[in-house]
Amino acid sequence: MPSVLTSNQAARLAGIALANVTREFPNKLDHVLTGPQDLRGPRHLHPIFYGSFDWHSSVHSHWVLVRIFRRFASLHDRIQSVLDQHFTADNVAAEIAYLKDPIRRSFERPYGMAWLLMLGAELIRCGDAAPWRATLQPLIDLFVERTRNYLKAARYPVRAGMHSNSAFALTLALDYARACDDRAFADAICDKARSWFGRDADCPAWEPDGEDFLSPALIEALCMSRALTPGEFRTWFARFLPRVAEKKPDALFTPVTIDDHRDLRFSHLDGLNLSRAWCWRALGNTFEAQDPRTAAQAAADAHLAASLPHIEDDYAGSHWLASFALLALDA
Repeated sequence: MPSVLTSNQAARLAGIALANVTREFPNKLDHVLTGPQDLRGPRHLHPIFYGSFDWHSSVHSHWVLVRIFRRFASLHDRIQSVLDQHFTADNVAAEIAYLKDPIRRSFERPYGMAWLLMLGAELIRCGDAAPWRATLQPLIDLFVERTRNYLKAARYPVRAGMHSNSAFALTLALDYARACDDRAFADAICDKARSWFGRDADCPAWEPDGEDFLSPALIEALCMSRALTPGEFRTWFARFLPRVAEKKPDALFTPVTIDDHRDLRFSHLDGLNLSRAWCWRALGNTFEAQDPRTAAQAAADAHLAASLPHIEDDYAGSHWLASFALLALDA
């Protein structure tokens, strides 16, 4: 199976995402009921992001579609019709109206918020997506504001390998800030990364936890590679993971084994393999010496090979794994 993004792989991932974003059920709502009037279904509550089992997975499935739309003209027709239906002014207004209730001020923070910004970054990069971007911009702006507020108020990072991971959120938000050339926003993100992670050293990489889909060690390293200058990052990384050329710590170089790909929680580990592959590929591009570059590339290939064949085993994973496969394949 190719370890780079080919047209066949893109068509496969687009097909998965197209099926997901239009599939309303099963659905796991992140929904606080304030009264009986809130007893409504996913499509009514979220007319854009009602599919893919949950809101954040729907957001990053839409990111998959925009990314592939930008990269592969042959898939435009299949993707455009769905995005034209979803990205409308009325649908955006409904998504915003849902978020305006004060009880939802922390909705999808930080994971879904960051993916919405990542979607915004992809819309900026895709020249043919200008109408979609203009339509979605009020929702993007709302999440920029919420992310700014989060950065001001969050004193401590979350280092868990799941949705609450702070380094992952910073990495995706920074992608948007730089795509739209919002230097103040980018500076705020970089300052927070330095504050949270700048003094870290000798990472033991006690992972994986049993339901991780992110590597706390590698996503922190990737975040810092984006937040620091190249020289600063090399100094920081030499302290943080000083034995990469020796393939240490072992855990970061060993793909995880998944015994049940059809379980909603255990399928997270397929995501861990794919997100590690993404991190290793991106980090490998920052290394000057051949030894760590070679080790990083070998680790990326091994992790990708372990889980890429399983992204469609069951809806437990297929509703979201295409996004992490695309990150890794198109790193």
